[in-house]
Amino acid sequence: MKIATIVGARPQFIKAAAVSRAIREFNSINDEQQILEVIIHTGQHYDNNMSRVFFDELKIPLPDYNLGIGSGSHGFQTGRMLEATEKILLTEQPDWVLVYGDTNSTLAGSLAAAKLHIPVAHVEAGLRSYNRNMPEEINRVLTDHLSELLFCPTEASVHNLNSEGITKQGIHLVGDVMYDAALFYQDKAQQVSRVLEQLDLNKQDFILATIHRAENTDDPVRLSSIFQGLNLVAREIPVTVPLHPRTRNLLQKDNMLTGLSENIQIIDPVSYFDMSMLEKNARLIVTDSGGVQKEAFFYRVPCVTLRDETEWVELVDWGWNQLLEPSSPSFICKRIKYALSDNREKRNPDNAYGGGQASAAIVSILRNFA
Repeated sequence: MKIATIVGARPQFIKAAAVSRAIREFNSINDEQQILEVIIHTGQHYDNNMSRVFFDELKIPLPDYNLGIGSGSHGFQTGRMLEATEKILLTEQPDWVLVYGDTNSTLAGSLAAAKLHIPVAHVEAGLRSYNRNMPEEINRVLTDHLSELLFCPTEASVHNLNSEGITKQGIHLVGDVMYDAALFYQDKAQQVSRVLEQLDLNKQDFILATIHRAENTDDPVRLSSIFQGLNLVAREIPVTVPLHPRTRNLLQKDNMLTGLSENIQIIDPVSYFDMSMLEKNARLIVTDSGGVQKEAFFYRVPCVTLRDETEWVELVDWGWNQLLEPSSPSFICKRIKYALSDNREKRNPDNAYGGGQASAAIVSILRNFA
């Protein structure tokens, strides 16, 4: 059986690491029924600290193909990925194409496979924010409707698919592969990461913030409000911001980094192990990332999400996540300070996100189609 795995962005490397490890474990105990994985890296994220470090650190097999697409508008980027991926799929003739999440790489891989009549398996299927202004929402909806196997992380994601008329047998509630990764790598991260010492941070005495979503970064007023709000918060507690290169460029273009408090540390993107340690030891996480929202819960750290909605609705229901529309610096500051002092009881459901067995479940289901 041959599977073509398509990745291109930082969160996908983490998810693919968990599933690729499960594939290798399956192959190690099954001599006759092997799964051959061909990894295609679109190059959507291409800087070393956004890409190569994840392959090295998480021991992901190096990509068999690297398309080197790089940055660009959504149409340009997706179109080039679609063209290049199609050529590889025609050469490799895989039995399945495996895609992750909701990026342009996800959609391009799904379209290329579907047009060649190669079945698609979607990891992290069924998520919905119901905000069609988000490019990620368009990508995930289209990918789900193109997929034959839909690996859902939550009961809510299964319900979302059913409400859209997707009720086929290919829907499987498996849990979250990012939780698999968090459990598997947490001890290693503790052993090797020195990021707290390097940044002179004390445990539970800083806020970790990440901002990269287009709805925040492409609106100069909104982006300015976020950083001015963080600046106000930094008067009372240090704020560390691993900054996506695109976000940094936009901030520098409009001089938004000028005059920020010394209590705000703007740093380059960090490795998975370093990010895990920052998340685990933060007092509060402020983000617009879907993955970071979940990782905050994995480490039981309260989170504020700088968006009007979230696809991870259960985190809000359980009390671990609060949504915050970044309308003004003072409002952002007020809500973050409230979250810092919020002592409401939070729920910790048993076996949340699959209990760390999602990747094994995915491989078990895929092997039945060999």
